[in-house]
Amino acid sequence: MSERRHLRAEVWIVLGLSLGASGVYSLVSLIRKATLAGGLRGQTATLNAARDNREAFDFIYQVLAIGFALVPVALALYLLSQDDVKERVSQRLGLDRARPGFDLLWGAGLAAAIGLPGLGLYGLGRLAGITTQIIPAPDVSYWWTVPVLILAALQNAIVEEVIVVGYLMTRLRQFGWTTGATIVTSAALRGSYHLYQGIGPGIGNFVMGLVFGYWFHRTRRVMPLVIAHTILDVVAFVGYLLFADALGLT
Repeated sequence: MSERRHLRAEVWIVLGLSLGASGVYSLVSLIRKATLAGGLRGQTATLNAARDNREAFDFIYQVLAIGFALVPVALALYLLSQDDVKERVSQRLGLDRARPGFDLLWGAGLAAAIGLPGLGLYGLGRLAGITTQIIPAPDVSYWWTVPVLILAALQNAIVEEVIVVGYLMTRLRQFGWTTGATIVTSAALRGSYHLYQGIGPGIGNFVMGLVFGYWFHRTRRVMPLVIAHTILDVVAFVGYLLFADALGLT
């Protein structure tokens, strides 16, 4: 098998074990919800549902799910580390601690730039009936719920930004793809696995993917994207848990 065919097979395996599979399930979920009575407007998407009605087992399942979700990331980084290049994989993807101030500043800036328009797009999607009601936090909370939600936000950020941006875009460039095709493909994958939330979030995350993909193309750093994504999810998860009742969102 040639090196290029080997890498293509590798990409399909990594995506099939992670977000590519999520994209397929998400598309099926979108079709299912759209064909139910009331359409997408009448459906919900719960992001961090309880996994058991007993507190101890709910906690165990939540932590296990977060841990095992990171295994495809470890696989992707391991595979990249086998390439015949001098740089460590953390340096190639900009996942090191070489520029902490730069990463934090731009991570916060990207979160603000993506988050505020995202709220508006969600509202428009709900009005247009193309977005489900998104429930970011579980109905029942315990003393450990907030820390686990923060861990879930960090896990989402690491999985998505390392695999969809760092790993996939690196491999597509090795295939000889153009910059534009690489960015659009990465963004399309990001949009696909959010379709279970509705068409609006799919479009919104596609746009986010274009921004993040272009950022990685220009800077070669994934770390600010991980920081930005973590901030967005922490605000959504913990903010909903703390303020949903006061804001009339439940």
